[in-house]
Amino acid sequence: MEIKVMKNIMHANDRLAEENRNYFKSKGIKAVNIMASPGSGKTSVIIKLIQAFGDRANVAVVEGDIASSIDAEKIDKLGNPVIQINTGGGCHLDANMIKSAAVSLRLKDGAILFIENVGNLVCPSSFDLGEGIKMVIASVPEGHDKPYKYTSMFELADVVVLNKTDLMPYIDFDKDSFYKGVKALNEKAEIIEVSCKTGEGISKLADWMLNVQVSHNQSV
Repeated sequence: MEIKVMKNIMHANDRLAEENRNYFKSKGIKAVNIMASPGSGKTSVIIKLIQAFGDRANVAVVEGDIASSIDAEKIDKLGNPVIQINTGGGCHLDANMIKSAAVSLRLKDGAILFIENVGNLVCPSSFDLGEGIKMVIASVPEGHDKPYKYTSMFELADVVVLNKTDLMPYIDFDKDSFYKGVKALNEKAEIIEVSCKTGEGISKLADWMLNVQVSHNQSV
């Protein structure tokens, strides 16, 4: 019975995700599902990208957390439209949440919508939101073994952001092993190294985000 219930939940989510996908496609919106473990720097990367875009992009943000509005408040200070979604214990966002948020945000044609998913390297990879780009953020302090432990997350990524590279000299991080792990799962994934502290790599990531073509095909 539990299996049947889960299948029904997934089917309903996929149907709504497809509606979201069609909506984003009709308006030329780049919807970016940002997934990572807690503390990897998701919000910091979003803030740095908004600043790097300048007037080259209209950006709105959906902030997903189990509780609090701390991250949404940071985005709000930049003057960008933002909606906070608190899951109340849920480990991921779902397509219905994004559908409601997209309507409330009144997204402009051609906008970039950053969806900061709940900090988790397991559940978010299983739920399609209708996004066109999947971004996975890993950070140097987490270690180089994340692609080996959380395979489903990395094998679906369009871009893998390696954050906090300024800490590389102080931490036993095997960059070659990290790259090898990502590419073994996903040869097409772009890997971009950044440091939100020093600004390293942010302009490269911003340019990639502005220029990447979105297929709007389901990849889950």
